[in-house]
Amino acid sequence: MNFSNVISKKKNNIELTEQEINWLVESYVSEKLKDYQMAAFNMAVCFNGMTNTELAAFTKAMINSGITYNLDGVTGPFADKHSTGGVGDKTSLIFAPLVAKFGVKVSKLSGRGLGQTGGTIDKLESCTGWTGEISETRFKEILNTVGLSIMGQSKEVVPADKKLYALRDVTGTVDSIELIASSIMSKKLVVPADSIILDVKVGSGAFMKDISSAEKLASTMIGLGKSYNRNVSVMLTNMDKPLGRAIGNAIEVKEAWDTLHGKGPDDLNELCVTAAALTLTQTKIFNSLETAKKELYKTLADGSAAHYLKDFVIAQNGDFSMIENYEKYFTTKYQHEIVAPKEGYVKFKSADGLGYLSMHLGAGRETKEDNIDFSAGIYLNKVNGEKVEAGQVIMTLYTNIDDKTRFINEANEQILITDQIEQEPVILKLITQ
Repeated sequence: MNFSNVISKKKNNIELTEQEINWLVESYVSEKLKDYQMAAFNMAVCFNGMTNTELAAFTKAMINSGITYNLDGVTGPFADKHSTGGVGDKTSLIFAPLVAKFGVKVSKLSGRGLGQTGGTIDKLESCTGWTGEISETRFKEILNTVGLSIMGQSKEVVPADKKLYALRDVTGTVDSIELIASSIMSKKLVVPADSIILDVKVGSGAFMKDISSAEKLASTMIGLGKSYNRNVSVMLTNMDKPLGRAIGNAIEVKEAWDTLHGKGPDDLNELCVTAAALTLTQTKIFNSLETAKKELYKTLADGSAAHYLKDFVIAQNGDFSMIENYEKYFTTKYQHEIVAPKEGYVKFKSADGLGYLSMHLGAGRETKEDNIDFSAGIYLNKVNGEKVEAGQVIMTLYTNIDDKTRFINEANEQILITDQIEQEPVILKLITQ
C-alpha cells in the first residue's frame, strides 16, 4: 500500500477501503507519512468530501490511534455534551450537575481554549488545585460517588486528531464538514455514553457561520453516532451574541454557580435546561421534553443540583471556596466601566469581538504557551436587546494589564445603541434522531 494510490483514488472520487484508511491514519501517527502528504489528503477531502463508509472508517481509525475508556463498575445511564465553542459558553458546568441530579452520570473529556473561545478545563483550573489529569480508576470513583467527572484530553487520547488538527489549522483545511465531524466525534466516542448532546454554535462568534452549514455538520455527526449505536441530538444555537453575562474563567464558573442557584440569565437558563432535557428524555428519565424542562427549571429555582458542581470540583482537588468567596480571590488591579453614549437598546457587533477583548484583558491565550489570568474577563451589565440610558454601564472590564485607553476603545467598538429592540433566539433548531 502506498500514498500515491490512496491520494489518486481520493482525488478521483473513488471510495477508499477501510484498510487503506487505517493505513493512512496509522502511517501519519507513526510519522511514516509526512505532513505535506497528509495535507494533500485533507485538501482532497475538502474538495471531494467522504462517503459515509469512508467517514465511519476514518473516525474509527482516529479513535483506535490511542486509548479508549470503559466504565465497567459504574452504574449508568451515561451522558456527554459537547459544544463547538463559543464566547461565554459555560454550559457544561450547569448541564452536568442538572442531569446528575436525576441519576444520569456525566463522563466527559474537555479541552483548553485558544483564541477568543474559552475552554472548560481553563475555567475549572481557576479553582486552585483542580486537575483534569486523573487516572481511569479515579475517573470511575468520582462518577460513582459524585455523578460527574471531567477529564482533560491526554496525549494518549485520539493522538491522530491532535496531529491532524494542528496540520489543518495551518493548511486551510479546518472548514471541511467531514474533518470537523470526525474530529469531534472521535473524542466523544472514546468514552461510553448512552446520550450525546452536541451544541453546534452558529454565527459571528462561532466556526459555523450559517444555518445550512451547521445543519450539514449536525446530520453528519448524528450519522457517525448511529454507526456506534449512540443516541445523538444536536442543538443549533445562536453565537451572534455571547452566552450569558460573564466572559472569562473564574467569572464564568461564578455565573454557573449562580445559575445553579436560580440566579442565571435567561438565555443561559434556556440553553442548559434544553440540553439537559434532551439527555433526560433520551435516557428515559422523562417521557417528554416539556415535562423534563419543567422539572429542570424547578431544579434551578430550588438550587438542589448546585452541590454536584462543588462536590465534583473538590473531588478533583479544586478549592471551590474561591468561587464561594469570589470577591476575595478574584480582584484585579483595574476595572473599567464602559458607559452608554445615549439612550437606546444595546446590540453587540459580534460575539467574536468580545471574545478577543476578553483574551486581550488576559483571560485567554493567543498561543498555547500563554498563561491565563483567571481573574480577568468581562461582565455584561447589559445584554443584547436590553434598554440603556445615557451614562449607564453597559459592561465592566476586569484586568491586571495597564492599557486602559486600548481596552476602552476596543470595548466601545463592539457596542451599537439602536432605536429598536432586537430579540434573537438562543436556540435556533433542535435536530434529533
